[in-house]
This record gives sequence, structure tokens and C-alpha cells, in this order.
Amino acid sequence: MSDNPVTLEFLARQQAKLLDEMASFRDDMTVMAAILARVEGSVSALITETRAMHSRHARLERRVTALEDAP
Repeated sequence: MSDNPVTLEFLARQQAKLLDEMASFRDDMTVMAAILARVEGSVSALITETRAMHSRHARLERRVTALEDAP
């Protein structure tokens, strides 16, 4: 058997350490979720911007075609 018996004080310290680690993990997950939300928002904005640019280029192409086809 061990020279150091398991006491309630030892168990309480171990539980406090585990609770601190869990709080740290929870904070890490909150940060990661916020980063992911920011990236997702950036991707959505990029898609919107790309669609707008495509529409703008298509409109310009129609104008150039109309000018080329004009007598």
C-alpha cells in the first residue's frame, strides 16, 4: 500500500484542478467558436462580393456587345 493515504483534502484538490481545467477548455471552445463564426461570416461576405462582381462584369459585357453590334 502507499505511504500517502488518499484523504478528502487530496480528493478536493484533485477535483478543484479538474474543474479549473474544464473551465479552461470551456473558454478555449468559446474562443474557437467565435473564430469559426467570424470566418464563416467572411466566407459568406466573399460569396456575396463575388456574385456582385460577376453581375457587374456581365452587365459590362452586354454594354460592350451592344456597342460592337451598333451600326
